[in-house]
Amino acid sequence: MGPIELLHMSVFSQRFSPCGRFLAAGNNYGEIALFSLTAALSPEATNLSQKPVLTFTAHEGPVYSLLSTDSQLLSAGNGEISCWNWSDLIKRNPKAIWTRRPNYKTSLEIPEINAMALSPKDNSLIVGGGDNNIYIMDLESGVFKSVLEGHSDYIHCLTVREREGEILSGGEDGAVRIWDSRTAQPVHCIEVYKYQECARPQLGRWISCLTTDSDWLLCGGGPSLSLWHLRSMSPTSVFPISGCQRQAMFYQDMILSTGEGPYLYHSLLGGKVKAQIPCTSPSLNTLALNVHPSEPRVLTLGGSSDHIDVFTNLSYRAFSLCF
Repeated sequence: MGPIELLHMSVFSQRFSPCGRFLAAGNNYGEIALFSLTAALSPEATNLSQKPVLTFTAHEGPVYSLLSTDSQLLSAGNGEISCWNWSDLIKRNPKAIWTRRPNYKTSLEIPEINAMALSPKDNSLIVGGGDNNIYIMDLESGVFKSVLEGHSDYIHCLTVREREGEILSGGEDGAVRIWDSRTAQPVHCIEVYKYQECARPQLGRWISCLTTDSDWLLCGGGPSLSLWHLRSMSPTSVFPISGCQRQAMFYQDMILSTGEGPYLYHSLLGGKVKAQIPCTSPSLNTLALNVHPSEPRVLTLGGSSDHIDVFTNLSYRAFSLCF
């Protein structure tokens, strides 16, 4: 890849391998790169250790989303999902074991798949994207068994509340929709932009990040990043972060988030921003945390550059991986 392509690269997605020793990252050119964290974190690491051990083209368009199971890596691009065995990738043998397309109503336009989530209880894959619909696929048979319709614009993010049997989706229409995964019916709809404390009309109504922890929902995008209590369906904390946040997660007693601007934010559940940590990319799309018990706990962030920042301590960037 030439210097012009590297200059315009964006990293959209990341996932750690089940063993915790490798990181897969997808970019806007349809490539997936595999990095060895063992090599990069070694005391003997060199610049070469921060380069991919494998790079391959997975999709014709961008790799918008990656997801990992116990043995496989799932990747999503324009209108399709592909599945790769981690064991093959680690052996530098990238060969898709299957590729599936949802049953779109028209073949004239191929919508991007922006988000994927797993429902382990019924071994299902949930995907959503550019045609405003959510598709649920049985992973064993490869059959798309149901479609959730309700969003009026494309879907940015998905998450699953497994214990409650619920799927949550966030979209360009500004709605967070909650679905009963057993009946495939809508349960609730939260229009975040209609709440004055969250609304930022100048930035839009779209919801780009969504995650849950027990009875708590964290979401943001055009509206401010905010924490909601799902039983009362009301916001309890609104975070004073100026940029639109594209990804957020609960971590211990904090919230980690990233989005517009070159910063990783640490926020307290009560709404206070505790720290703003500089990163390499001028804008950030994705953060991932390696929680494998026998591997170092590292946080990785990717965005609008060919670099992926690695944090071995949440307070500062240790080094960067590079495509």
